[in-house]
Amino acid sequence: MNILILGATGFIGSVVAARLVEDGHAVTGLGRNPTRARLKQPAIDWRRGDLSRMTTPEDWDDILRDQHVVVNCAGALQDGLSDNLAATQADAMLALYAAAGQLSRPLIVQISARTAGAASTLPFLATKRRADEALAASGLPYVILRPALVLGRNAHGGSALLRALAAFPYVLPLVHAGSPVETLSVDDVATAVSRAVSGDITSGDFDLAAPEVLTLADLVRLHRQWLGLPPARVLSLPGWLAKPVTWLADISGLLGWRSPLRSTAMIVMSEGIRSTGDSGFIATSAAATLAANPSGVQDLWFARLYLLKPLVVAGLSAFWLLSGLIPLLALEKTSAHFLPYMPQAAATALTLATCLIDIALCATVLVRPLSQRALIGMLGVSLAYLAGANLLEPALWLDPLGPLVKVLPSILLTLAALAILDER
Repeated sequence: MNILILGATGFIGSVVAARLVEDGHAVTGLGRNPTRARLKQPAIDWRRGDLSRMTTPEDWDDILRDQHVVVNCAGALQDGLSDNLAATQADAMLALYAAAGQLSRPLIVQISARTAGAASTLPFLATKRRADEALAASGLPYVILRPALVLGRNAHGGSALLRALAAFPYVLPLVHAGSPVETLSVDDVATAVSRAVSGDITSGDFDLAAPEVLTLADLVRLHRQWLGLPPARVLSLPGWLAKPVTWLADISGLLGWRSPLRSTAMIVMSEGIRSTGDSGFIATSAAATLAANPSGVQDLWFARLYLLKPLVVAGLSAFWLLSGLIPLLALEKTSAHFLPYMPQAAATALTLATCLIDIALCATVLVRPLSQRALIGMLGVSLAYLAGANLLEPALWLDPLGPLVKVLPSILLTLAALAILDER
């Protein structure tokens, strides 16, 4: 069959796409940036598309033509510079259903979530619920799957945070340590989608979870063991202590960073992740999922770097802010370095220009869509500063405060930030 997968570049979507290709289907993957996915999964016909901009039935006419099944693996946690929940999770889906009803009426397989409970009014769950209800009322053939916390060989979002917390040195600092959590393997989700496509699952709404309930602390300990690290004591923290971190994570979301520490995730975790009952699916336990995918040193590196990444970016931003502001406090003294080579006015203008460049780099590196360009700009400007200093005033290398020597570790930190910038 011809199958269209929305969010095919994501954690769940990429595994579902691989499984359906293995089943012998012709798979089309839709993603906002499928360039790398084309290299990793060449058997899939990749199409570029942004769901937040596909909010009318006409936007779907071309890509839906001749499709027998649509699998929606797309989603977002919270509104921000990179995500629009209402458009992506609700408006685009309603437009899809309208277009599908006018064309070949494909089967819609929706990867959703449990939308009831204390967190049900959050935009994340409210938009999913709106799309689910519209699908059930659309008259289209459909299957809605509601997986618990999904684990797999790779990690993203909440599962990545589990690994990062598990790798914490000496203690495991947890908020909501006793919250109940149900899990399943990402391969279980792919199997459920495969069964829906083949007709083994009739139209309906199904929870997916392994028949076990762990606490968040249990799950983090399990991941620590998987990483090969010695046991550590759980440090249970009160919820109010996490509020500053959550606030900063929400601010980062407005700048385009998808932190799993945002307020939506914390509210959902406060009541736990539970299914509503036995759905009849056989799902893999957390221990079995991890055991089937033994960790390597790359997993340990990822876990240890995950929470350092925002600190690295913030540290670079602060470095470039100070680099731009401090010379402005003594503009005349700073510009004096250029006086042997140019008039006073030109020296002052050059000093102001370099300060403004530094401050601009400080700001743009914090904006996720611009961060890569900002980091490359930092490298270029750092090298230009070093080259200019070598030509004009090489004696600065011997300055007791080491103004040039300090540029070298900043270059290394910038290279490290570039290396770990990618999120998928």
